Amino acid sequence: MTLQDGKQDGKPELLVLRALKLGDLLVAVPALHALRRAFPGHRLRYAAQAWLTEALGLVGGYELLPTHGLDEPLPVKPGLVDVAVNLHGSGPESQDRIEALRARRTIGHRSRYRDGPCWQPELHERERWVRLLEWHGIEADPLDFRLSVPAVASPVPGSTVLHVGAAYGSRLWPAERFAAVAAYLAGAGHHVIFTGGAGERERALDVCRRAGLSDTAVLAGNLSLGEFAATIAAARLVISADTGAAHLATAYGTSSVVLFGPAPPEIWGPPPGPHVVLTRAELRRGDTFAKDPDPALLAVSVPDVLAAVRELGLL
Repeated sequence: MTLQDGKQDGKPELLVLRALKLGDLLVAVPALHALRRAFPGHRLRYAAQAWLTEALGLVGGYELLPTHGLDEPLPVKPGLVDVAVNLHGSGPESQDRIEALRARRTIGHRSRYRDGPCWQPELHERERWVRLLEWHGIEADPLDFRLSVPAVASPVPGSTVLHVGAAYGSRLWPAERFAAVAAYLAGAGHHVIFTGGAGERERALDVCRRAGLSDTAVLAGNLSLGEFAATIAAARLVISADTGAAHLATAYGTSSVVLFGPAPPEIWGPPPGPHVVLTRAELRRGDTFAKDPDPALLAVSVPDVLAAVRELGLL
């Protein structure tokens, strides 16, 4: 029986709305863990894009309800959800989708419908959702961000992962710089590989060839999401822009160098750990959807990245 039709096994339903990308899922993990602890007798659903199913499995306890975005109503009959949680945002679009569920209890930020904490744009994303739950009387820990180890094994354990793609041009560090870093690290004994989605494979091949490495080092487009997570979990080092790869490195405690452009690391960056953040905040333009790299990202040089790798003790 589906959520659209009614309850399964007589359990009340808890539905979390966060119809966003991989990194957005990963910064919400502390909140998701807290909800799982607070509602042990509920059937837990997470409304997001279907391709996140494997990653959601690493959080544990949730089923994915395929939801492309906020342009269409959630595929759930009103009144079937017991607890509705808005981890998507505080705007009217997400609020309207949550209110349409007519849940017995709703957890969200302050809105025209109901009370809640005020939205504070300066909060780190992990802190934001923990604070929301705490306002609603649910204990949560922003440092509870670890994921389960993937069931699949890494195809390249101990490798140095260069994740050269990004969802938007604003986060694309120049290919020639990635190539220079890859060539240097390979020469220093690192087993360098290149990851990304199917749409990023050509860019990854370009970087690989510029670095003088074999095309066999390019795994972009060839890994399932579970295999990708396993690759990051077992990596020696991850170098990436502010993307899902960087958030996976955080979740598994894998050493990482994260290049920030339009997004401030104060809101999206990793917690203390084997991670180095590189950016030039004073140059930030902050346009996430720009086609060209943000000036804060372009100000990061190849020597900056290699110095960060040395700081991590990996050169």
